[in-house]
Amino acid sequence: MYKFKEIENRWQEIWEKEKLFKADIDENKEKYYVLEMFPYPSGKIHMGHVRNYSIGDVVARFKRMFGYNVIHPMGWDAFGLPAENAAINRGIHPKKWTLSNIKYMKNQLKRLGFSYDWDREVATCLPEYYRWNQWIFTKMLEKGIAYRAKTTVNWCPTCQTVLANEQVEDDGGCWRCGTTVEQKEIDSWYLKITDYAEELLQDLELLKGHWPDPVIEMQKNWIGKSIGAKVKFPLEEKIEDVEHIEVFTTRPDTLFGVTYLVLAPEHPLVEKLTKEEQRGKVKVFVEKMRKTEKRKRTTGELEKEGVFTGSYVIHPLTNEKIPVYIANFVLMDYGTGAVMSVPAHDQRDFEFAKKYNLPIKIVITPENENIDAEKLEEAYEKPGVVVNSEKFTGMKSTDAKIAITEELEKKGLGEKAIQYRLRDWNISRQRYWGTPIPVIYCEKCGIVPVPETELPVKLPENVQFTGEGNPLEKVEEFVNTTCPKCGNSARRETDTMDTFFDSSWYFLRYCSPECETLPFKPEEASYWMVVDQYIGGIEHAVLHLLYSRFFTKVLRDLGLFKADETHKQYKFFKAGEPFENLLTQGMVCKRWIKVKTALSVLGIKEEDDISKLINALGGKSENKGKTVKEFLSENRIGNGDNFLLVISNEEIAKQIENWKEKLEELVKTHGELSKMSKSKLNTVSPEDMINRYGADATRLYILFAAPPETEFEWKMEDIEGAFRFLKRVFNFVEENASIFREDTPPSTLSKAGKELRRKTHETLKKVTEEFNERFKFNTAIAAIMELFNLISRFKPETGGDKAALKEAIELMIIMLSPVTPHIAEEMWKITGHKTLVSTHRWPKVDEEALIKEEIELPVQINGKVREKVTVPADIDEEKLKEVVLSLEKIKKYTEGKEIKKFIYVKGRLVNVVVK
Repeated sequence: MYKFKEIENRWQEIWEKEKLFKADIDENKEKYYVLEMFPYPSGKIHMGHVRNYSIGDVVARFKRMFGYNVIHPMGWDAFGLPAENAAINRGIHPKKWTLSNIKYMKNQLKRLGFSYDWDREVATCLPEYYRWNQWIFTKMLEKGIAYRAKTTVNWCPTCQTVLANEQVEDDGGCWRCGTTVEQKEIDSWYLKITDYAEELLQDLELLKGHWPDPVIEMQKNWIGKSIGAKVKFPLEEKIEDVEHIEVFTTRPDTLFGVTYLVLAPEHPLVEKLTKEEQRGKVKVFVEKMRKTEKRKRTTGELEKEGVFTGSYVIHPLTNEKIPVYIANFVLMDYGTGAVMSVPAHDQRDFEFAKKYNLPIKIVITPENENIDAEKLEEAYEKPGVVVNSEKFTGMKSTDAKIAITEELEKKGLGEKAIQYRLRDWNISRQRYWGTPIPVIYCEKCGIVPVPETELPVKLPENVQFTGEGNPLEKVEEFVNTTCPKCGNSARRETDTMDTFFDSSWYFLRYCSPECETLPFKPEEASYWMVVDQYIGGIEHAVLHLLYSRFFTKVLRDLGLFKADETHKQYKFFKAGEPFENLLTQGMVCKRWIKVKTALSVLGIKEEDDISKLINALGGKSENKGKTVKEFLSENRIGNGDNFLLVISNEEIAKQIENWKEKLEELVKTHGELSKMSKSKLNTVSPEDMINRYGADATRLYILFAAPPETEFEWKMEDIEGAFRFLKRVFNFVEENASIFREDTPPSTLSKAGKELRRKTHETLKKVTEEFNERFKFNTAIAAIMELFNLISRFKPETGGDKAALKEAIELMIIMLSPVTPHIAEEMWKITGHKTLVSTHRWPKVDEEALIKEEIELPVQINGKVREKVTVPADIDEEKLKEVVLSLEKIKKYTEGKEIKKFIYVKGRLVNVVVK
């Protein structure tokens, strides 16, 4: 009987007791580093975690059985704002909240049977980890990679804190208090990732064929290399020491079409350039932009707006006066913060010019075609032939780019330039629960890094969490210190690091988690690194993966990440690339239904009485009360919310029975499919699935449902099917275990016995290839299921058949073990094995068993299949021709006709061509 709870508990205890998955350096074995992105300890794991970690565990278990020395670690990305919110909302310290979540989630992961080496566990919120964040930062400071500068940020004046773009609501309010978010200039710490922009871009070539193409493309776009020209537009009137405004353009071929210049409202020249008569308008507009989220200014959501400064620049080649505007679509963060506007050939510039009645000049046209500026309905942005551009007229636009740039260089008013979209990384966060930035400010010595001997700078624990401002600023004993250089009074930096800093090198700490002299031992990293297989969501395609690549390159340049030329992955070490192969798993989705949709299907209007809704759900209510609209409003339920919010409300739920069936039918027929999310109430609890069906069935279903890279819809009936399959397999093995106690000396195999052996080794071959190379676990599992169906029907006729059955069962158990390890261990024991299947060497395919004695061939007449024939696999063509032409069905198509060709595609088909 399949008692999955007992089985799973027992084997988890055995694995842990024997430290089965502990990894140690072994120079006699080839290593394999498999890693899944570590989780944020939010409280409970979700199905996305289960899928990610199940994929990694199959790879780890298979590679271990295949003979590799496998390292498969796990840890916790444990700093972050949610812990501070818990402190504010629940009155619990972030550390206590985080560590309790880690304990709970670790137990959940163990219940799923994942083969982690828990001796290598790290948690980024512990001083023994973040000490090395601080060490790395100080090294970056020494190298000039870390620096301090002013930046414009999203600022909540009520909470007194910086907000990420994601924390600003669509209406421009703070996500926590609703106050209108402002743009504020503050001092922040940066990492000079732009120094590595070209290398980060070039090394993507190394990752081609190893990483998914979409991820490589996203990183390319994020780095955003642009080749063009820097152009100087002299000011009509020199202001103090400023003589010109510099812009970067990728389209120097359109230079003669410039009709106005635009500055970002934050540009330092705005105040100097603004004439007295325009000062009032400019001030109002700049203040408006200070309260407008940057993201909205760059996504095209906002209508193009701007204000004339009153100043002009001089066109570098025509000497025309060009007006200077400020506008909402230009940011100081991009390029020079100034843009030359060519409305005829840039849609954004076109819309702005139309709104403010600015000139539109055509300077590029399609070949042999004219464009009338007055009739232009949208910008012509394609390449073409240059017109209205003095001596450059008639050139192809691609040639004009070069020629006009050369002309600018001759005049000293421009030069060829390369620009990147990538910006330096702002790591400053005005919050408590993060790594303290190890810097001291001294009036005499300036910025002083905390000496290495004084690291880590620990987070103080006597902190008040009010939700207003940075809690660290109010802890006097933390802020007030002495300067390490001169000994005078000084103050600590109270900003903490962006949590992406923590996750940008954790994979290296796993190599030496207890090292106390360096972040990791270079010699241990040179054995385990690089990560052979990294697994995680595509949502991390840019920031986490890009930052990890950047960090590894920096650590290489610091001399920590190195290997000699004999290393198998030397080219990755040389390039400072941390992950050789990347798999981005698809999302786990589930259907849900919006309130608006459900009401419509049920025929309920918002003005209807709530009793009508209760009756429609199968309940009984005759009481007249509030309307559906009033009920929704009182309970803060919107039309876009999940209808489950309505049904689960106590006021409704207590008046109806069996509403789950009604809801399930509504969702099935009219629901939407989307990623599992707490906000949509369409999640499935992994813990609930483990309790109901077991860890093995949960793993089996999530791996069988779809290829790893694609999303799939969670269906309860399918996990029930996975459970039933395991139950059938277990019961069959248990019932037939006696065959393993019988002596079955080799003897002849029946025809069915030969077919079973062939199918067994065909399955082993397919599963080996899918586990080892393609990671198509769903097709591997399907092949195992097919094999079991054959095994369960097989009736041995000879001693050889019994041996074939024993082999088939054994190999099936082995093949199942990476996917469903607990049941595999139990069946391995039932069949008399004294060792663990987890430590068993992966079997080799018997190539001779794959040879078919007979094959079935389709027979075509002039390309159309008319019959099938079973013949010996080694039949020669002449004999085959004789057999085929003697078939009654084939005679109907060939008798009395000239046979022009007899084509035999060996092992596949026969085609008889008749006249």
